[in-house]
Amino acid sequence: MKLLNIGYGNMVSAQRLIAIVSPDSAPIKRMIQESREKGLLIDGTYGRRTRAVLLMDSDHVILSSIQPETIANRLAGKDAASASAEEDAEDE
Repeated sequence: MKLLNIGYGNMVSAQRLIAIVSPDSAPIKRMIQESREKGLLIDGTYGRRTRAVLLMDSDHVILSSIQPETIANRLAGKDAASASAEEDAEDE
């Protein structure tokens, strides 16, 4: 099982991931709210701004404060050290 770092030590199963989307559109905001009401929302932002929404095959919706591009690069297997540096830069 491959785990994907979605920021701040949080990991998700890469095999269960369906999509990584931006939280800016109204349909995605509705999806987040509906998931919250159903108890299927996992907030991995640690109180920071939501920058990526991960949709899982179990109908769970996961919020991350890491950019969608950064998560996609991690999924593609790009350098983990540079990904960690990007995460530190986003904290500032």
